[in-house]
Amino acid sequence: MRVKLFIILALIAYIVGVAVCLELYLYANQPLSVYEECRAVCIRPGNSFSDVAQMFQQEGLISDSEKFIWLARLCGEDTRVMAGEYCLSPGMSPKEILSTLVSGKVVLHKVVIPEGYNLQEISDILDAKGIVHREVFLKAATNSSLVKSMGLEGPTFEGYLFPDTYYFPKGTGAERVIKTMVTRFWAAFAPEWIQRAQTLGLSIHQVVTLASMVEKETAVPEERPLIAAVFHNRLKRGMRLECDPTVIYGIKGFDGNIRRVDLKKITPYNTYMISGLPPGPIASPGRASLEAVLYPAHRPYLYFVSRNDGTHKFSTTLSEHNRAVKRFQQQ
Repeated sequence: MRVKLFIILALIAYIVGVAVCLELYLYANQPLSVYEECRAVCIRPGNSFSDVAQMFQQEGLISDSEKFIWLARLCGEDTRVMAGEYCLSPGMSPKEILSTLVSGKVVLHKVVIPEGYNLQEISDILDAKGIVHREVFLKAATNSSLVKSMGLEGPTFEGYLFPDTYYFPKGTGAERVIKTMVTRFWAAFAPEWIQRAQTLGLSIHQVVTLASMVEKETAVPEERPLIAAVFHNRLKRGMRLECDPTVIYGIKGFDGNIRRVDLKKITPYNTYMISGLPPGPIASPGRASLEAVLYPAHRPYLYFVSRNDGTHKFSTTLSEHNRAVKRFQQQ
């Protein structure tokens, strides 16, 4: 009698088990609907799998959070889900959704860093894209220990965050973003340029500093080697560089108007008042500006002034320059 009862109970348990497995199998492979438009769903670090399952049910991605939890546990994947932003849809089966979470196929956001942007402007872009908070990024970007650990000279990463197009998931750590951009800088800085810098008697930091000044002075490609030539020629003669963008960089809360009094204010970046180069770069130069500094035009120019159309008038003598200023600026 006991043997017969045991067999009956075992048979019932088997049937129930098969039914549960079949139901879970059907659940795992059946999308909630044919509606396939993806929606962004963010899993934050520290979220439990139970929290994730409940969120997915509330978002209309799955029909049953408890079954989703059991599916993940049976597959041994409830502890392997990676945090991040995912693009999921009700048209995906629970099994496909789980596979996406475990694979870490997070959404990548396009981030364009223009040439000539400084740390503050770069942080604004990253913050607006939701990649990393502005304050968190700036703290890391001005961490001198972190700068040193990456083999760079200077107290900050100013100038070394290479302007380019990047793809980052939301919530990327500041150090990872910085490392990616610095790696791109070294990829752009050709090996032969290191030898060329030594030939010119410049450190890489000085090359980047000069290139950032060239970048901020002109957006016209053919003018970059000419601007670089002016700076090189003035440095050789012991003349002050008198670069407006460096003055602006040294002004806290610059309102967009540079005044005569600003040119007389002594700051480490006021190249009207100090001799030689400023302490470091004032923005991130592109490859063309770096190349222009290393291979400047062979011209005797010592001055340039804006023509107010995006181009500049270059001069060799002060008298010629003064005439150009009168023509293009004072009128």
